[in-house]
Amino acid sequence: MSHRHRRSLSIALLAVAAAGLAACATPSASDAPPGASLGSHWPAPPQGDVVGVGTVMDVGGSVELCLGPVAESYPPQCSGLPVQGWTWEGVEGSETSADTTWGAYAVQGTYDGETFTVTQPPVMLALYDPMMIEDPTGGEPGSTDEATLLRIQEEMPAALGDAYLSSSPQDGRLWVDVVWDDGTWQQAADDDYGTDIVVIRSALRETTG
Repeated sequence: MSHRHRRSLSIALLAVAAAGLAACATPSASDAPPGASLGSHWPAPPQGDVVGVGTVMDVGGSVELCLGPVAESYPPQCSGLPVQGWTWEGVEGSETSADTTWGAYAVQGTYDGETFTVTQPPVMLALYDPMMIEDPTGGEPGSTDEATLLRIQEEMPAALGDAYLSSSPQDGRLWVDVVWDDGTWQQAADDDYGTDIVVIRSALRETTG
């Protein structure tokens, strides 16, 4: 093979390798088709401990941490994150009916994208001093009309799946609560709908210490 042919072959192989690496790269929200960012990308699980505030529901030994709405029945009902490492020993503030025990707590642990693993004793909400959360809007109202926000709101459950908790239009924006976001879904919402229209709020918060 001539030097010229070897050089051409080397260049071609390098081009194929570069294309393969590009194909394997993790896509960002901006790489998704227009209007489909929220349905195309998921945030990576947090690397350290997080805190979730909600209802711990133990039904026959199967424990969940409910971060969203809770049905006002007796006993109450909700659907949440599967919890590992939970014990009621030494924990106050619970109620029990039949095989169901529940209570409202701030719970610290790790989250792998599916399961919440407790790493610290829970704190009753009545005694919990939450971290101050910065208002991403700066307290200024938005400018999106109610009809547009309601249309976007209808799309959220399908786009976010099980991670969707709740949403509400308020002061010209749609506030959307999800289980966990590291900024990926906020960027995706900005890409899909424009900036300052949808505000994504993560129910799980990274610990500061």
